[in-house]
Amino acid sequence: MSNTLGKGLKNVSNSIVKVFKDKDLSKRIFFTLFALLVYKLLTYIPAPFIDQLVAAEAFNKLGETGAMAQAISGGSLKQFSIIALGVSPYITASIVIQLLQMDIIPLFAQWKDEGETGRQKLNQATRYLALFLAFVQSLAISFGFNYQLPVIMGEATPLKYVYIAIVMTAGTAFLLWLADQITAKGIGNGTSMIIAAGIISSFPKLFNDLYYINDYIENLPTVTFTYTELQSRLIFVSGIILLVLIILAVIFMHSSVRKIPIQYANRGNAANLSGKKDAHIPIKLNSAGVIPVIFAATLVSLPLTIIRFFPAGAANRWLNYIFNNQEPLGLILYIVLIYLFSFFYSFIQVSPEKISDNLRKQGSYIPGIRPGRETENYISGVLARTTVVGSTYLVIIAVFPILLGKFLHLPPSVQIGGTSLLIVVGVAIEVAKQIETKSKERKYTGFIK
Repeated sequence: MSNTLGKGLKNVSNSIVKVFKDKDLSKRIFFTLFALLVYKLLTYIPAPFIDQLVAAEAFNKLGETGAMAQAISGGSLKQFSIIALGVSPYITASIVIQLLQMDIIPLFAQWKDEGETGRQKLNQATRYLALFLAFVQSLAISFGFNYQLPVIMGEATPLKYVYIAIVMTAGTAFLLWLADQITAKGIGNGTSMIIAAGIISSFPKLFNDLYYINDYIENLPTVTFTYTELQSRLIFVSGIILLVLIILAVIFMHSSVRKIPIQYANRGNAANLSGKKDAHIPIKLNSAGVIPVIFAATLVSLPLTIIRFFPAGAANRWLNYIFNNQEPLGLILYIVLIYLFSFFYSFIQVSPEKISDNLRKQGSYIPGIRPGRETENYISGVLARTTVVGSTYLVIIAVFPILLGKFLHLPPSVQIGGTSLLIVVGVAIEVAKQIETKSKERKYTGFIK
């Protein structure tokens, strides 16, 4: 056992040394770390006219409502910084643009089929929409914060609100540029890395809140008890174990695939194309990755955060009941959104029509299935069944901590811990794969030279 552990640690250390010996790869890693450091520093720069201490006091009134928005923003929303919105407007804009590509706007559908040129046009449209949403959301949050505590920005005027919104929109624009730089010159997808960095920065608070759970319970008006020291320590240890299990589940599901066997009409061609006579199409059990959870969490948390800043009334109560995942209807909506986005994104990532067409062009087929429409329908059926499994796993990880939190009166940071960890581990796996791929590319280039 000790020998195996020693060998494992030795292999890990050797891999780390090899990565940092690769100058290009090490530059990418350090550039990514530097960009994330810049992102974190920006969270401490307040928007104009804002008192950050007063803003934090106003945000604390949100309680459970702002937990996910706070985690995704990396603390910048609570501090009302110039990047308070993070990349959430871009996420919302991406959802809208992808929905509009489904033959709702013919021009977008046309761009979708234009390859790289069309992709650039859609990306540009997404950014314009993201900046518009950032401006609108900045105005709403500014109004809301100032309603909670009017001293937050002194004497409020329309010009002040517009000025703050412009600065915060510029902050979002800078973050999108920074994400592009990470994607081009660093490691991983820039947007995902910024989201993951924001969430990771909230983990110390998660562990602190879980350890001192009685401090949270004492401030709850509806709870009249506290845990004993032994009970609170057991809850802390159980929470750590649960987080470890979530990590293992994410890694297992990320690597699980459903293999569809294929055969080639020309066996010689098959050997030339694939290096073997038999091959398969790998369909991941969770083809959408963590994107559905990010989409669902953003859509639910941001509107709820905004409406909670405004006066209490019948409309606010209904909206809170609909969007708040602490309420039965809000929890159902959260689950439904995860399922919907899982299917939507899976069929975007894995196109049965394109796979069927590629099989036909390569002279290959699925045994027992006719080429063409039948093959497409068969692949669609397999993808749908695997997506049911994958989205159910996402729902369990996202919802179980929430239900457990309601039962044990856990702090909001712990209740969203499963979702946060799901996002972070998913991004970490993708980054590790990219590092491995770039390392191999470097080796192959050296061998050819």
